[in-house]
Amino acid sequence: MDIDLRPEKKLRESAAARSALGPIIEAVCAAPADLSQLRLVCDWIQYRKNFRDVVVGRPVADTGTEIAVDLRRCGDIEAGDLAGVLASAVKRALSGGDGGRALEPWVAGRESCIWRFNALYWQALSAWENATGREYEQSLPGGESDARNIEAVHELILELFRLWDDLDARHALPEELYVLELGVGNGNQARTWLDEFVRLDQRHGRDYYRRLRYLMGDYSSHVLDRAHKTVVHHGDHVSALVVEATRPGMTLGFLTGKAFLVYISNVYDNLPTDEIACIRGRMYQVQTQAFVPDGDIETLTATYGVDPDTLMSLIGRLLRIGPELLSESAPSHFPDTGRAVAFWRGVWDAVRLRERYVPLEGLDSYQVSQSLTGETLTGEILRPLLEAEGDVRVHVSNGAISSFTGTLPLLHPFGRVQCHDLFLTSPRQYRSGFYGPGKYDGSVVNWVNGPLLQLVANRRGFAVSFTPFRQRPGSNVTTLIAQARD
Repeated sequence: MDIDLRPEKKLRESAAARSALGPIIEAVCAAPADLSQLRLVCDWIQYRKNFRDVVVGRPVADTGTEIAVDLRRCGDIEAGDLAGVLASAVKRALSGGDGGRALEPWVAGRESCIWRFNALYWQALSAWENATGREYEQSLPGGESDARNIEAVHELILELFRLWDDLDARHALPEELYVLELGVGNGNQARTWLDEFVRLDQRHGRDYYRRLRYLMGDYSSHVLDRAHKTVVHHGDHVSALVVEATRPGMTLGFLTGKAFLVYISNVYDNLPTDEIACIRGRMYQVQTQAFVPDGDIETLTATYGVDPDTLMSLIGRLLRIGPELLSESAPSHFPDTGRAVAFWRGVWDAVRLRERYVPLEGLDSYQVSQSLTGETLTGEILRPLLEAEGDVRVHVSNGAISSFTGTLPLLHPFGRVQCHDLFLTSPRQYRSGFYGPGKYDGSVVNWVNGPLLQLVANRRGFAVSFTPFRQRPGSNVTTLIAQARD
């Protein structure tokens, strides 16, 4: 039996979680399974809301089973009940889990319906916020986005001024100065940035604001309309465009070679991703299946007065048309939108993911992404990240890579991408902790494979660097800077 204990710092600080290690190993050893075919993986899962039970089983094709344990929640089990609870959980995991109703067939991670839930959250954000009584930023750690830190905005604008002054001195500064923000949220970031730009430009005395063209891009027209209202006082300096985050060039091709700054915050961690694993020297793709456990099925059917088949049909309809139209189409179940949103929130809380490892015959046969020009990026680019770390499981960050590679051509030769997000900056970090998927309120969060983005950018002539978010020490947010290599 292989045992993989992820040395998360918080595990060291939790005596209760550490005390669970002995009973976990005893429970696994006592289970009716061939121990030579078992892997035991112990994580500390940082997200209180996620898609896993305390103990889950993951079939590894042709070689056995992986038992995964969340030590954080083991620490919440009464000490006197710990051995019995873990023994029962391990037995269930080895027998296939708790059953439940599947929402989809087995699929690659990026194709899971959890991303349809994620898209629905942003499309129907106002309805969700009305139900919860709080804006989505309040669900983030610290209650606000790091990107709105005024000190960081101030520093970034002054760097732009220095660049523009230098180009202007060489008569190389275009008349129109383009800045693009992708993923605009509620518009507070744009308002903070633009208001500070006006203040600094007046002090600077070069009249750059007159020439500024600030483009706001988001895939949701509802989110864009809301965000645009917060910066309406900046008039024609701001334009709002519906942009597919993973294929920005489809809408923004006119901007090719013109953007001095592409500003992105907390977008990449919210885009679909697969996971690839190396286990005992063999490559696997992680397939997932979203499902609703039996206990939650019983609760939801009782709450909404439906049978299980009707429940599954209503969930499918919710994902297709959203809560408002769901209420209109099924008034006997949902007399108003608020009731439909309550249903949506209940289902989201209940959704779990099963996982299994499926062999990859070759990394070159796996497609990471495809550009608008038809260029295919294969899994071969993952090889140095996978082979250097032994048994390891990594995010492919497919959506982030598609977005990133579609954004780089938009840059002016002296432009840059600046992105605040949850980046891993070393492949080794995947050996020491769990990095998603987790749940933020109604959306999905995954950390982003920074070393992979570096490799992709390097192939295209760009240098990528990572620095801590200096304005908030202790934040998990890291700043990525991408610029053309000298």
